[in-house]
Amino acid sequence: MSTPRIAFWGTPELTISYLEALKASGMLPVVIVTNPDRPVGRHMTLTAPATKVWAEQHGIPVLQTEKLTDETFAELEKMNLDLSVVVAYGSIIPERFISLPKHQTINVHYSLLPKYRGASPTEAAILAGDTETGVSIQIMRKKLDTGPVIAEEVVHIGTEETTPLLRARLTAIGAQLLVATLPKIIRGEIFPREQDETLATHCGKIQKADAEIDIHGDQALAHRKYRAYKEWPRAFFFTEKDSKPLRVIITQAHFADEKFVIEKVLPEGKKEMSFADFQKN
Repeated sequence: MSTPRIAFWGTPELTISYLEALKASGMLPVVIVTNPDRPVGRHMTLTAPATKVWAEQHGIPVLQTEKLTDETFAELEKMNLDLSVVVAYGSIIPERFISLPKHQTINVHYSLLPKYRGASPTEAAILAGDTETGVSIQIMRKKLDTGPVIAEEVVHIGTEETTPLLRARLTAIGAQLLVATLPKIIRGEIFPREQDETLATHCGKIQKADAEIDIHGDQALAHRKYRAYKEWPRAFFFTEKDSKPLRVIITQAHFADEKFVIEKVLPEGKKEMSFADFQKN
């Protein structure tokens, strides 16, 4: 089999694991499509996406655009693509771009589709108290996360596992599943499974308010919120100090004897401290 001509669509740091896996398997993309450079940090420094930096290190052409235009389409059309791979691209991809490559476009999604279609599947699985999730590779369709599944792997969720830890495992598994699946696509050895629409569930973008918890309420729910929102926006509660409301971020906690045990907190405007010390003040 000749080396497939792949376009890789991705933006954040986690996608580098996929690019490294493609490189190790001898399937370097011929182009990387990513979002424009963005201001980052307190000083709003214009910063290139991780995929752009990686592409430049490996001599791979990069296409960056705020909006996918006729010019972008023409550039990709000239490349005679066999396949496009989408992993956390971060923007909507029009249908004509999806259907452009010979073998169309595939997407890696962190759930067992049709469960948890949408923007936050890892958080959703933890928040729901699921004991397992997984990685699905789907053939992309215009409607989000509705395409036929061509590969999947089930992953057990640890009882104290947080979103960053689970996502890191899913990324490692997803990268290996991708490179194992690509040759099968090119050889026509895949057997797509249409998703059962009656089983579909959805998860949207996370809002900061979603991470507020009642530390005196449902203890299991508080623990799940802490684990799900560990990365962002981080679980928090409000209390009153000096007759004013104070927002307190929970930075370390665990579940024991059916109770949500808070170990460390970060009160607004202060340094991280033990929860015991916070309660004394």
